[in-house]
Amino acid sequence: MSNRREGNQVFGAGVPPVGVQTRDVLKDDFGYEIPVESVPLPSGGAVYPPDSPLHGAATLNIRAMTAKEEDILTSRALIKQGKVITALLQSCLLDKNVDTGKMIIGDRNAIMIALRITGYGSEYTAEVECPSCRTKGKGEFDLSELSIKPLELEPVRVGENIFEFLLPVSKKVVHFRFLTGADEEEIQVFQERKKKLGNQSDSLVTTRLQFAIQAIDGKTDKALIASFIRSMPARDSLMLRTFIDKNEPGVNMRVEYECSSCGESSEVALPLGASFFWPNAE
Repeated sequence: MSNRREGNQVFGAGVPPVGVQTRDVLKDDFGYEIPVESVPLPSGGAVYPPDSPLHGAATLNIRAMTAKEEDILTSRALIKQGKVITALLQSCLLDKNVDTGKMIIGDRNAIMIALRITGYGSEYTAEVECPSCRTKGKGEFDLSELSIKPLELEPVRVGENIFEFLLPVSKKVVHFRFLTGADEEEIQVFQERKKKLGNQSDSLVTTRLQFAIQAIDGKTDKALIASFIRSMPARDSLMLRTFIDKNEPGVNMRVEYECSSCGESSEVALPLGASFFWPNAE
């Protein structure tokens, strides 16, 4: 993450009406300016249309978290709706024309991690499982050392979140997109609705593929795509999901962990638990 700090700006209030004077109380009365961070976007803005403020954007400016954002993190309504992260990102972005729901997950994760660093620091303690002995233990990690995984795959068309993959078994050409924050929220609502209706079966793989796949051999009918997904060869499904995971831009969440039980040093996926935005106060 960039360590560069920029000057304070007017946050979240938009342009005031003509003739109305505004004051920055924190700066004017207390002599403190909220830090601003320029965060690199893993996608480089290549997946957003020309009319989006994110089109071709290499970075995005955020202001550091404040107590206002802690209110967002504890909002029961937002938690119930699954919109906490979207609201948090929207609150801290300087450019209020950006719709954080339409941002792809990898870009949102980069912003989220930068916010955690500006808000509570880069030190993060999380419980992980040792791949060697399966013992769970706490590890201490430095979030500032996480690296950006940039987009290297070319979209089908410039400024579109559409990519191509040839299924190895059925030989069908699939056009897919990387999921957005709005997609994740909709998937969560869909899964919760199924549970309330008493359906305990886990269809997360097929559900996510239905959101990702936009066309199969040129066919865009959602019902046809859903039917194909349910019946597609397992190897096609696996290879497509592997291809998406490998090429999805974002933050590399693999970290080194030394097990205190067996002493083995392994690379593990960094879990984002409850302490990510609520670290213990020291």
